[in-house]
Amino acid sequence: MKKLIFLFAAVLTCGAFFQACSDQKTYAEMLEEEQDAIDAFIKDRDINVISQTEFLKDTLTDTARNEYVQLASGVYMQIVDRGSKNLADTVKKNDLILVRFMEYGLLEGDTTLSNLTSPETVDEFKYTVSSTSIAGIFTSGFMLNYYSSSAVPAGWLVPLVYVRDRAHVRLIVPSKMGHSTAQNYVYPYYYDIRKYQIYK
Repeated sequence: MKKLIFLFAAVLTCGAFFQACSDQKTYAEMLEEEQDAIDAFIKDRDINVISQTEFLKDTLTDTARNEYVQLASGVYMQIVDRGSKNLADTVKKNDLILVRFMEYGLLEGDTTLSNLTSPETVDEFKYTVSSTSIAGIFTSGFMLNYYSSSAVPAGWLVPLVYVRDRAHVRLIVPSKMGHSTAQNYVYPYYYDIRKYQIYK
């Protein structure tokens, strides 16, 4: 009788374990959910997606037509304002960049982080370049404090080759180009980066 009770308990435990496992999403399912969220956001915001080939003709996006370019990295970018009229005002190796931004979670459907209403706080990062890669390292601000990571989302760095000092861009950043939390949980984010200011 004791063996029968033990066997019954073991079967119940295994059943509960497998049920819990089946409730977890696979990575493929999470990627599909992410793409669905990006597609829904594009549809809801009436975004007109243009190809990278079309964008590279003049490296402009028409805000009147709500154009975003889908780049090879998977990031969608809209250049609202290219920034300084001085062609030399581009981001260079070891520049400090000050950023005003709003982060919106596409899966949550809500603003998750912003420094737009905090005039005393600005996010700052150092732009680094090596022979094989570019990177950004947060030195202060909300992103560093909230996510406890100094790594700037790769998606934030994508626009820097197309814009100049004090540029305004909007981005849809898939998880693979996001911060560590986005990557770990397969979360896409929308960013309204109101200002990339080169700190001089």
